[in-house]
Amino acid sequence: MRRTRLTLAGQILMLQLVVICGVLVVIAMISVRQSTETFQATRGSAMRSVAEYTSNVAVVRDQIDEPGATRALAPTVDRGLQLSGATTVAIADAGGTIVASSDPREVGTRAVLGESRIGEGRGWSGDLTINGVRVVAAHAPVIGDDGSVLGFTIATQAYPRLWDRITDETTDLAVFLGIGALAGGLGTWWVSRLLKRRTRGLGSAEIATLADHREALLHSIGEGVVAVDPSGRVTLVNDGARALLGLQGVVIGRPVSSLDLPEDVRRLLGDHDDAHDEVVVVGDRVLVVNRRAASSHGRGIGSVTTMRDRTELVSLQNQLSSNLSISDTLRAQTHEFANRLHTISGLVELEEYDELAQLLGTLTRERADLDARIRDRVEDPAVAALLVAKSSAATEVAVRLVLHDQAHLPAVAADLSADLTTIIGNLIDNAIDASRGHEPAQVEVMTGVVDQDVVVTVTDTGPGVPDHLRDTIFVRGFSTKPEVLGGRGIGLPLVRVIATRRGGRVDVVHTGEHGARFEVRVPLVAPSPHTVVTGAASR
Repeated sequence: MRRTRLTLAGQILMLQLVVICGVLVVIAMISVRQSTETFQATRGSAMRSVAEYTSNVAVVRDQIDEPGATRALAPTVDRGLQLSGATTVAIADAGGTIVASSDPREVGTRAVLGESRIGEGRGWSGDLTINGVRVVAAHAPVIGDDGSVLGFTIATQAYPRLWDRITDETTDLAVFLGIGALAGGLGTWWVSRLLKRRTRGLGSAEIATLADHREALLHSIGEGVVAVDPSGRVTLVNDGARALLGLQGVVIGRPVSSLDLPEDVRRLLGDHDDAHDEVVVVGDRVLVVNRRAASSHGRGIGSVTTMRDRTELVSLQNQLSSNLSISDTLRAQTHEFANRLHTISGLVELEEYDELAQLLGTLTRERADLDARIRDRVEDPAVAALLVAKSSAATEVAVRLVLHDQAHLPAVAADLSADLTTIIGNLIDNAIDASRGHEPAQVEVMTGVVDQDVVVTVTDTGPGVPDHLRDTIFVRGFSTKPEVLGGRGIGLPLVRVIATRRGGRVDVVHTGEHGARFEVRVPLVAPSPHTVVTGAASR
């Protein structure tokens, strides 16, 4: 048969009941001790008074040594017994033999003296054990006319029973103890019920097992998890979050604002509102972050943030973006050539050969001039081909793409060339979209090498970037249009990621009513794989 294990609430109840019982026992012991000391002090004084009174009665001095002392002294003994409330009053001769007593059984027996020095004529009071009964006793000498000790008187009173000592000392103590026990029991029962409800009826071993499983689960999952309380302090961080955020040392208990993280990441962790698929860059990692407000019984207890490493995904999106850009460009060129072929076909059918010759010459010169301008200034073939293709795409939507007269770009390494095509392609696409419908609709591209950095500047004639968005345009829009696979919503974030991973940066250097200008700087030589890029790109 399975043994039923006591729940944590039950264990707390039992522990508190034991503590209450222990407290009651201690209180009872203290009460008994105080009662005993009080009884000893008050009744000891009374017994001394009785013994001294009896020893000073004249008949006691006269009859203590006489043969009929027992009968002659009996009235005196009874009077002393009535006056004091003593248990026994007795008179003994100088040899210590009791000659008269309120208890006839004691007559003729030896008096129990204990530590008393009554034989020397000194009075005494204290505790004695007589016939197995503990009593408080007092001895007083009987002094003859010549100053000799004729005998002594004894007054004793037995200690009351233990319960009588407790209740006689304070009659309400038992009631108080009972009320205290009842209140303690009820309080303990309420606490046990509260603990049972808070712990879902689990036992201490089950809670410990659950906590162990929780720790193992949190630290084994690949996703990062960070919990923050309402005051902005970190209450939980797993190994995944430490690795993704690059956190070192003690983190739990520290304010989020004190962590060595980019400002946008600290703000994202510290907020308590829900956030969905926010994109941040930490070092050379691209993280997708989700945040949920946490509550318990309707009370806010902070927030829990989860994060996933999407660096590889962004790399794939980089490639996909380049492919889609090439596809869009080819489509634009196909559309442009189709329109021109239709025009040529019409002129042939109309036999307008002079117009046809003039058109072909114009088209040839425009294409040749464009190719020559780009070829003379941009020596990298991939970037040059991109600019030619983007020129056709811009022309299709009535936007003029211009290469700056001082633009220059040498041939660069293959990996940098691929990243530059993605950067320039996304910036031109955004600039074309911003410039459409404005007059003049123009996009200007400037490339160059400054201090071993490739500098790319793209200027449009659109409405510009609002001031309140200048610090967020590089992290927003990562998934604003998820229905378009990789083609939209990742332009500027992707530019920022590529620039940051190469050790560069992207800035909005100008914005206003007449357009915006974006500048990207990336080193000609890629940083070492062991170099850690801290923080987000400059804005």
